[in-house]
Amino acid sequence: QKNSCVLPEDLKNFYLMTDGFQMTWSVKTDDTPMPLGSMVINSVSKLCRLGGSSMYALPNAPTLADLEDDTDDEGNGDKPEKPHFDSRSLIFELDPCNGNGKVCLVYKHAEPVVSPDTEIWFLDRALYWHFLTKTFTAYYRLLITHLGLPQWQYAFTSYGVSPQAKQWFNMYKPITINTALLSEEADSFVNKLDPNKVFKSKNKTPVLKKKPPSQPPGSQKSHTSMTSAKTSSLAGNSSRK
Repeated sequence: QKNSCVLPEDLKNFYLMTDGFQMTWSVKTDDTPMPLGSMVINSVSKLCRLGGSSMYALPNAPTLADLEDDTDDEGNGDKPEKPHFDSRSLIFELDPCNGNGKVCLVYKHAEPVVSPDTEIWFLDRALYWHFLTKTFTAYYRLLITHLGLPQWQYAFTSYGVSPQAKQWFNMYKPITINTALLSEEADSFVNKLDPNKVFKSKNKTPVLKKKPPSQPPGSQKSHTSMTSAKTSSLAGNSSRK
């Protein structure tokens, strides 16, 4: 009522079930738990509007609306139109992202009447906008899928996540961080089985036993004559005795 806008149906149903959502998880390093993942949806009371007040408590102080540049791309090509900090858009903070930016619910057409169409955008620390999803339900699925890993929203920017965050992605979400590779080679993460090798017959080939080399006939005759000579000599010695 304060901002003359209606929550989208999926977000409204979410707040009817629970007033916000927060889930954190940790990893153990050297038997010491270290906070890592964080999934947050602000409560209704913390669904603050951005750009509506001055950044400083001084008269004529600059506001976010002063950052508006008419030369910005207005939905050129396939790129959606970016939100505005001035009265053309209504922007509400869904997730503070631990200081790494802000996930925002955006009403892009607020003049002359607030349009019920909303989108979810990511505002980085340099105050650049990055489109995430068209609905809150789709964003909620992204949040769960990425496990709330640090800086996961930067995976949807042109410069990507930081090297430190990429290490966590490689450990817990390797397919997500390699989406370009996955799109190029659809079978790169699929175990490939060759049925010819798996179901190959186990019939062993018979092993041929080697025959001992046959002795030539001359050696056999000489061996026989030597044996008979020894036998006759032994017989002569016994008769003499």
